[in-house]
Amino acid sequence: MKLMRLTQQQAEQYHTHGFVMLDSLLDTQEVEMLRAAFARDAKVPGPQVVAEDGGTEVRAVYASHQRQPECAGLIRDPRILEPVRQLLTDDVYVYQFKINAKPAFGGDKWAWHQDYLAWRLADGLPAPRQINIGVFLDDVTEFNGPVIFLPGSHRQGLVHEDRSAAARSAQHLDPDDISLTPQQLTEHVDRYGMTSPKGPAGSVVLFSPEIMHGSAPNMSPFTRRLLIATYNDCGNLPRPEGEPRPEYVVCRDTEPLRPLAAPFSHTLGTVAA
Repeated sequence: MKLMRLTQQQAEQYHTHGFVMLDSLLDTQEVEMLRAAFARDAKVPGPQVVAEDGGTEVRAVYASHQRQPECAGLIRDPRILEPVRQLLTDDVYVYQFKINAKPAFGGDKWAWHQDYLAWRLADGLPAPRQINIGVFLDDVTEFNGPVIFLPGSHRQGLVHEDRSAAARSAQHLDPDDISLTPQQLTEHVDRYGMTSPKGPAGSVVLFSPEIMHGSAPNMSPFTRRLLIATYNDCGNLPRPEGEPRPEYVVCRDTEPLRPLAAPFSHTLGTVAA
């Protein structure tokens, strides 16, 4: 069994910088299992599959943990769930699950933004009591559109309070709808700098819902698939003002998650237990 609790240094890094990287947490077989689950799920018809603008390539798939047993096991894997509980609270659930795919030769950018603003506006989340975990399903390099963080930017809270007047939807908030202005980005890069976690497939990055981040288009011949599970404090449930967003976007199962006894790859027959 690999890491189940963060060291004090790793926990301090998360709180100080807004993210912490766990290199090669999952092995090659586990990455292949998750890639295969994504490939199957991307073929399931429905609104949970989002295509690139003007194309047919998959940009994102939501809620794979509701359909694919590998993803259902992953969210309870002790190597991931225990560090989340250590940093946040014992009682957490998955608020959102998605796999962002940046196809080779043109996977689009994700604008500079802070996740919590979208969730507060669209879902009425009372507080930024979430942790994102990003699982690299491919090697992430400087060439294939890695996520770029402004380390430490989570400590100042939200940069602005509302969506763009040009927002396309009140329910589905694209990062462009809540993006930082060029002036805001320049000011905060001057203050915090930029860094981009990179590493082999199977690496995992835990990051704050308030850290400023974005990513460039993927111009390389290398695919970049990133699985992101967002855990929320069970005492911090959404309070939408109107109709709640669809279940594939905002998960309804808010029962506290308990870790599996072993890595998900060893327990696929028992993930529903």
